[in-house]
Amino acid sequence: MQRLPVGPLYYEFSRHNEPRLRIQPSETVLVESEDAFSGQIRTNEDRRDKTKKPYGNPQTGPIWVEGAEPGDTLAVAIDDIQPSIGQCATRTSDPKQLAQWLGDDCPHGTHVCPIRDGLIYWSDEIALPYRPMLGCIGTAPDTGVPTTGPAGSHGGNMDIIETCPGNIVYLPVFVAGAFLYLGDAHATMGHGELSASGLEMPAHTTITVNLIKAKKIPAPRIESPDEIMAIATGCPMERSIAQAYAWLILWMEAEYGWDRWRAYDLLTHAGQVSVGYYDIGTVAAKINKSYLTPSAS
Repeated sequence: MQRLPVGPLYYEFSRHNEPRLRIQPSETVLVESEDAFSGQIRTNEDRRDKTKKPYGNPQTGPIWVEGAEPGDTLAVAIDDIQPSIGQCATRTSDPKQLAQWLGDDCPHGTHVCPIRDGLIYWSDEIALPYRPMLGCIGTAPDTGVPTTGPAGSHGGNMDIIETCPGNIVYLPVFVAGAFLYLGDAHATMGHGELSASGLEMPAHTTITVNLIKAKKIPAPRIESPDEIMAIATGCPMERSIAQAYAWLILWMEAEYGWDRWRAYDLLTHAGQVSVGYYDIGTVAAKINKSYLTPSAS
């Protein structure tokens, strides 16, 4: 198994960076990443200094996948995510839209939490389950260079909690080699990432990267052992929900033999939505695989 250590911190999903690792399809890789604060917060006394590091969500990469060409799809199995320093950090700092009701005098709220024995010690009284996920994973587009702030058809800052161990993330390939990046690992995160910071941590992420030739998808997808989900992003969020469900319906039609209008009906009653960072309107529309058998359609 190859290992990709933390190197240059990239804040864009760019095809212009020199690949730091070249892999064959079906290869397993351990990727080291820094936290979303670029390593600036290690104690409760630390503060995010944007004059030194103005951007967030640094990525490790790019990884060149041999044989990947535009119109293909990467299938990235997330095998494991481990904290690299045994702790995670968050902060409140800015209530954003909530200021209308809560006020704008929110404290910085730097908050470092130890991780041990499968628990995150948020306080002396409250321990949260360790449920790691990647806030960011994506490939490089063929036009433009998106930052690690938004999400899009390339992936990016999706902040979907199902981007987690045991699941497969499907990503479109736009350029030769795919140029895969990942980072922004969280020890856990609630739906919506309310304060714009999960429990951020530097991490060691183990992935297995497979290549599906000549399969073009419009945007990222995720498959868990029990569900399939289509991802869309943008505001207003109701538009993203509609788009994600439409893409899920077309996926059900193309690969599971469903009539699109029967799928539309079913999802009205059995579909679910997972919400990423609410401020950019990223959602995953999903359905349990138990409904996908051809006889059910």
